[in-house]
Amino acid sequence: MRLASVHVDGVPHAARLEGDRLVLLPQSDVRELLEQDDWRSLAAADGDVVPVDAAELRPVVPDPPKIICMGRNYAEHVAEGGHELPEAPVLFAKHSASLCAPYADIPMPTVSEQLDWEVELAFVIGKAGRAVPREDALDHVAGYTVSNDFSVRDWQNRTKQWHAGKAWDGLTPLGPVLVTDDELPPGATGLDVTCEVDGVVMQKGNTAQFIFDVPTMITDISTFTRLEPGDVILTGTPSGVGNARDPKVFLRPGQTVVTRVDGVGELRNTVVG
Repeated sequence: MRLASVHVDGVPHAARLEGDRLVLLPQSDVRELLEQDDWRSLAAADGDVVPVDAAELRPVVPDPPKIICMGRNYAEHVAEGGHELPEAPVLFAKHSASLCAPYADIPMPTVSEQLDWEVELAFVIGKAGRAVPREDALDHVAGYTVSNDFSVRDWQNRTKQWHAGKAWDGLTPLGPVLVTDDELPPGATGLDVTCEVDGVVMQKGNTAQFIFDVPTMITDISTFTRLEPGDVILTGTPSGVGNARDPKVFLRPGQTVVTRVDGVGELRNTVVG
């Protein structure tokens, strides 16, 4: 199934995408749906049908309990930054306010000229758990979606803590849909991920290149915090970011960024002044 969070005539709904139409569900968004123990059967239920064009897409999980992000999870990206391979997952967090809709404009921060792109596969938790064993980890995944970890590099690099450059309001599109785990390979391995700027491919990688795979992420994160339905986890970005190029390249107002994970979906965002 492909699930979305939408507004229709100003009313929030979770919805199931079927071709070019949406089946509206009683829940207000995908998080509320996932909080139900029988969410899979509820997601398959009948409901009012509207054309996709009649709905406004929201971040696929508009208000997640947690957003946890992987840094340095592709070896070539680690190398282009001049770092050693990590011995443990490198993690940072975002806020719900960091999120924006899958086709939203990306506001260029007025205090920076170093806005960068980072294509990422993301996954969403569908079953709560703490200290999850690796062999059970994928049972906790509801499905997968697409994100771009737009990063404000000068603010990110002001200190050793990345938070200020990573959790910027409105700079993390998420969506357009949640593809349930049964429609993809286990752990979403083997999926191509790409990022284009004005039609030029800047990043191309594959989730088979993860240093830490999805079960490892779940086991590691759930050791220190309880995972809850609706939690969003970004899995890291491949090489090709603007900050690592020589000379460095950063985004400017008017440019369009297309972020794609094969089999999952595509984001399209224009940078605005």
